[in-house]
Amino acid sequence: MVTPGQLDRRAQLYEQLAASIAAGVPLIQALQMASRNRTLRGSQKTILALIGLLNEGHTFADSMKKVSSWMSEFDIALLSVGEESGRLDVAFRQLARYYSARARLIRDTIKGCLVTIATLHVFLLVFPLSVLILLVRGIVDGEYLKCLPFFFEKFKAFGTIYGTVFLFAFLCEGKRGEGWRALLENIFRFVPLLGTALNYLAIARLAAALDALSSAGVPTVRTWEMSAEACGSPRLKREILKWAPQLETGVTPAEMVSQIPYFPEMFTNLYQTAELSGKHDETLQRLHVYFEEEGIRMMQWFTRVVTMIFYGAMAVLAGYFIISFWMNYYNNLLQSV
Repeated sequence: MVTPGQLDRRAQLYEQLAASIAAGVPLIQALQMASRNRTLRGSQKTILALIGLLNEGHTFADSMKKVSSWMSEFDIALLSVGEESGRLDVAFRQLARYYSARARLIRDTIKGCLVTIATLHVFLLVFPLSVLILLVRGIVDGEYLKCLPFFFEKFKAFGTIYGTVFLFAFLCEGKRGEGWRALLENIFRFVPLLGTALNYLAIARLAAALDALSSAGVPTVRTWEMSAEACGSPRLKREILKWAPQLETGVTPAEMVSQIPYFPEMFTNLYQTAELSGKHDETLQRLHVYFEEEGIRMMQWFTRVVTMIFYGAMAVLAGYFIISFWMNYYNNLLQSV
């Protein structure tokens, strides 16, 4: 599971490499300098492996593919283009911004959920009231066997919650196979706000890759194929990889984009305008920024809505437990009279 700290370290690594290469430091020397940075200790093994492969005569792209234990397809695609075009510093800086934004999004989401998580723990500890009362009576009377139902109940509740969370995090890791990621994407796209957010973030990555590749002079067909690999959406990748035969016959990417409902109308219209005006770089940069910001905003709204639903569900359950407890209490009083 990737943490905000890991993403921040990755962003720092890319930022340092971008600054070194922009200053004229050769790639191998820049990597050696990064390997001695104490804050990047977690990436040291990967950096040293890259240095070893580069010294053996491998290209940077080939070296990344051999040691891509944590490098995503997005990283490899952008850095491969950066190496081909001689703009590695630009590719590194772009990745640094990308991972810094991802770390900030995850950190903000966690901060926003802290109160909710604390409330959930209090709720699970207090309810149901009958089990909590057994615990208190067992402690007061010194009959500790009466406390066991409380611990069994809480072990079951917390075990289920934590087990579900860790299982979900494990299944959503980017290391899973493409078939599994495609299945998750198909499920998530039907979830309001979340599906749109993931769609926008994939389009933002696609626009960033298209910008880097087209600026480097990579042929159109290859540009779209590599960008599809980098976007992180198996569904979008599958659609784009079908384009190659038509693009080779002279059909323009703008015409193909308009045929796929995955792309929002704004992306389709602006890309068609850019194709007519020849301002691809400027348009793709604007599309990248816009869809990244909108994707993050949608993700934040999704978190807020889920939090409100969660609090509503807890309020209903709390009311149910309290009413059930007092009804049972008064029923027992009436029966004893």
